[in-house]
Amino acid sequence: MLSNHIQNGIESARLAWSRIPNSDESPFVLDDDGVGILKKNDGSAVESLDYEVIENFAYREEQAHRRRKLYVSYLLVVKWFFALLIGICTGLAAVFINISVENFAGWKYSVTFSIIQKSYVAGFIVYILINLVLVYSSVYIITQFSPAAAGSGIPEIKGYLNGVDTHGILLFRTLIGKVFGSIGSVGGGLALGKEGPLVHTGACIASLLGQGGSTKYHLNSRWFNVFKSDRDRRDLVTCGCAAGVAAAFRAPVGGVLFALEEVTSWWRSQLMWRVFFTSAIVAVVVRTAMGWCKSGKCGHFGSGGFIIWDVSDGQEDYSFAELLPMAIIGVIGGLLGALFNQLTLYITTWRRNHLHKKGNRVKIIEACLVSVLTSVISFGLPLLRKCSPCPEPDPASGIECPRPPGMYGNYVNFFCSKDNEYNDLATIFFNTQDDAIRNLFSAKTINEYSSQSLLTFLVMFYGLAVVTFGTAVPAGQFVPGIMIGSTYGRLVGMFVVKYYRKLNIEEGTYALLGAASFLGGSMRMTVSLCVIMVEITNNLKLLPLIMLVLLISKAVGDAFNDGIYEEQARLRGIPLLDSKPKYEMRNMMAKEACGSGRVVSLPRVVKVSDVVSILQSNTHNGFPVIDHTRSGEPLVIGLVLRSHLLVILQSKVDFQHSPLPSDPRTGGRSIRHDSGEFAKPVSSKGICLDDIHLTSEDLEMYIDLAPFLNPSPYIVPEDMSLTKVYNLFRQLGLRHLFVVPRPSRVLGLITRKDLLIEDAENVNTLELQATSVRSLI
Repeated sequence: MLSNHIQNGIESARLAWSRIPNSDESPFVLDDDGVGILKKNDGSAVESLDYEVIENFAYREEQAHRRRKLYVSYLLVVKWFFALLIGICTGLAAVFINISVENFAGWKYSVTFSIIQKSYVAGFIVYILINLVLVYSSVYIITQFSPAAAGSGIPEIKGYLNGVDTHGILLFRTLIGKVFGSIGSVGGGLALGKEGPLVHTGACIASLLGQGGSTKYHLNSRWFNVFKSDRDRRDLVTCGCAAGVAAAFRAPVGGVLFALEEVTSWWRSQLMWRVFFTSAIVAVVVRTAMGWCKSGKCGHFGSGGFIIWDVSDGQEDYSFAELLPMAIIGVIGGLLGALFNQLTLYITTWRRNHLHKKGNRVKIIEACLVSVLTSVISFGLPLLRKCSPCPEPDPASGIECPRPPGMYGNYVNFFCSKDNEYNDLATIFFNTQDDAIRNLFSAKTINEYSSQSLLTFLVMFYGLAVVTFGTAVPAGQFVPGIMIGSTYGRLVGMFVVKYYRKLNIEEGTYALLGAASFLGGSMRMTVSLCVIMVEITNNLKLLPLIMLVLLISKAVGDAFNDGIYEEQARLRGIPLLDSKPKYEMRNMMAKEACGSGRVVSLPRVVKVSDVVSILQSNTHNGFPVIDHTRSGEPLVIGLVLRSHLLVILQSKVDFQHSPLPSDPRTGGRSIRHDSGEFAKPVSSKGICLDDIHLTSEDLEMYIDLAPFLNPSPYIVPEDMSLTKVYNLFRQLGLRHLFVVPRPSRVLGLITRKDLLIEDAENVNTLELQATSVRSLI
């Protein structure tokens, strides 16, 4: 009976698997999901990914055919070709989003400015309505068409590359929702950015290319359906993430480092080359598009182009005395960043538990109310600010005063009684975020802003960013973070200019350092953020100062909470494994982490009805397979996945009438599947047990699981420290890990020399070399 097999299957195993003693405790860690599939707070499934290579007979037969050098070369060429496609497509998507946002924003400001020449009240109403329509289009797309496109998407992508798949995050409709939703939300003037959604966009493009397109919308090609395993898709999604950052900031090196530092937990040198190549292609595509737009074919596309806030003409040197206020900027960034993370966590939690449970209509009303509030503040506050006279014109600076609202440049003339006056608060508020940041970073504009205007903007925009984050629209936090940080950075710069009385100090330099400090205090990035800030400002001289404020802000922020992506991932129910284990794991053993439940195992030859019963009675995603030796002792021979069992049940070609095993290696039965049939669809749905129809005759038949199981899963001894288990699990990207008692004997010993096999022309020589080296180790 199957129950006897299940009860006795965990009793003992020999050789590599060791003997398993009689015990009521579970000797295996079956699944990193605990008892199966985790449920997010909103009810959608979160499932682990199979990054481990399943070395069953189908896989080994496929690898035997792949040994030909021609096929290996073909796979290499295909991988680089996909890296090229990902770079081109992500670059084009970024160009489309940027041009659309700039045109909507430029059209909005030009219409509003033409109306306020006659009536500020009419211009105010038109401004609110235009923003409201854009935001409504964004939230409608998200709620009705693509719910997974809400937010920045970086926590979900980080979870995917950490080994957790959230349903719907890489679908075609998610890509469409991300692109058009970002255009509406950013063009509508909300306190959010398009850079985070661009990372998600790049990941979606990479995943869709890897699976050959979208079968649901009949936009697929079998010629592109080459990479079917989670392992291959992970590499493509990593390239897409780096491409998204490179496209968002025109920072190709920063994109590579962002993928390495922030989102991936698995990295290797071959992947580094492809990611770098993808980012370089993105830079070429974006640069080409900028050259094309300079001819005036892009409508209201800003003269500043994509994000490059050039401060190369700013402060050239700094003194030792300036390090103190710069360090203070780092402390302020850490405190405000940690506070931002905590506030957004509280508000998002309240939204999910109370507000968003009431349906999509409430989400739409909420986003529209936030849009109206943002429009009222951005238009209304500058009306309360007195205008200032323009400074003396300096032809060398290239800065004119005044400028009409919405035009690229400083010194905006808004609600001023005289033509030679400007409104410093409107220069920040009544402008696109990219242009406002460019104004805050600008050099040779000392005394352009008053401390009252900067403080007003800081408080109001900080509050708007907290409230906006978590609404049902695509929302990135890079640009809002830069806006917040550059504001208090410029405030500190004003203090330094006033009290240090040095002519070479630029307030724009301190604005840049403030932006870096807030991003470091909120996102807790260091190396990648440092490189991104250098690339987007085109000033390598500021590198040591950026490093200083980043280190300080991260240290201060870490004293209070985790980074914003980790906090949001935890809120969404994504079980991320941190880069280092908890300190308490040092005093725990692997056996203690297995749980108290007994392991559900399967015999090698199992009845179909028993398989169905087991799959219905639990949600485990992996099952140990038990065989028996000639003496009748149980022996663990491998691990079979739930998804593989569902494929076998659906195809029915592997059913047999006999309960006796038949080994494919002896020629008794050929393999009827290739490894691609067992690949899980990228949508994470896969085959459902309810969709499989079995007759009464099918249920009485048997399945030999030997050809389909993984005969060499990873194992650890039961007394290994949980810290070592944690590091092994995370670094190898595992989904299942067996815990067994201490082995009874040693079969061999592998050293570093045993793994240094190059061209094995003389096997005996290699064995002698390994033996001689082993004796010395």
